[in-house]
Amino acid sequence: MQTLHHVIELGTPGTRRELLSLHYGPDQERSGRKAVLQASLHADEVPGMLVAHHLRQMLQRLEDAGSLRGEIVLLPAANPIGLSQWQQLAHQGRFDANSGENFNRHYADLSRQAAERAAPRLTQDPTLNTAVLRQALRESLAALPVSSELQSLRKILLGLAIDADVVLDLHCDCEAVLHLYSATPLWPQAERLARHLGVSLSLLANESGDAPFDEACSQVWWRLGQIFAGRHPVPQACFAATIEHRGYGDVGHGLAVQDAMAILAFLSERGFIDQPVSEPPPLRRAARPLEGSMPLHAPHAGILVFARAPGDEVRAGDLIVELIDPLSGAITPLLSPVDGLLYAREHRRYAHAGLRLAKIAGEQALRSGKLLSA
Repeated sequence: MQTLHHVIELGTPGTRRELLSLHYGPDQERSGRKAVLQASLHADEVPGMLVAHHLRQMLQRLEDAGSLRGEIVLLPAANPIGLSQWQQLAHQGRFDANSGENFNRHYADLSRQAAERAAPRLTQDPTLNTAVLRQALRESLAALPVSSELQSLRKILLGLAIDADVVLDLHCDCEAVLHLYSATPLWPQAERLARHLGVSLSLLANESGDAPFDEACSQVWWRLGQIFAGRHPVPQACFAATIEHRGYGDVGHGLAVQDAMAILAFLSERGFIDQPVSEPPPLRRAARPLEGSMPLHAPHAGILVFARAPGDEVRAGDLIVELIDPLSGAITPLLSPVDGLLYAREHRRYAHAGLRLAKIAGEQALRSGKLLSA
């Protein structure tokens, strides 16, 4: 295993932050494969960090046994900036304190720059084209300017993953069931991951809005395919997904080991690990469109009393939560707008006006535009 320390630039004078990456197995140049597993890009989402803790131990044992057949890069804590952001004993790891930007948004779309660099070298060989385009993506990323610590972190993270075959971004929600997000064109691959993990829900979209990390890694390939359509074959060379490891409080060794083993089973199926893999169980439910995920928002401030829990199947009109004004005593019932799965809800029990309180995944695409929360 090789340990690399990546210096995050443009921090406050007198301070220094580093991003740690652990590299297991034969490198991509020798093996022809690379997977990137990163935990807690939202630094206050701890379940993914515990999954990474167990992945670290499992990968070391596999490497010691000579069982790794590809490079697996593990980022045990992908956001050193967010890890340090505390305000009055509360961890603030979702948004950059300086800019207010979400750490998992606004990753660069490198398709146009890479296409210009690669065009003279492309052929009718899709394997060769993949190698040429990956080099062009690395070069395009290296040329990006950096003007803040946040941009430096984003550039380092994308640099580790932009040429990978598999990218898994480990997150969690507030209170939630195990679920994942991926791109609609990637469903055949995402379906295998969903089955290995035993997720309660898979949510798919072509574009969720504001360029989250996983989409920046995979979406670039179908955009390159569109640019060169009819001229050069461009494979979909990266599968990327975001895994939501339940809720903030679901931090326990049992669940983390279970999830880590499922991720390794998926990587074994993809040829990264030389070990037998059992056929995963069937899906718990069919994938649903992210456009069908319907949020409930608080129309005013108040106490939250939930009537339904994550994992409940609900019908349109079912009571999800009561919102109680503590001064007037008025009770506002908030009802499900659709038939669907209540898969996530707020973990706090007092809401400000506008707070997203719950998410219900229906089967019909009813929304458009930006589909993710802030």
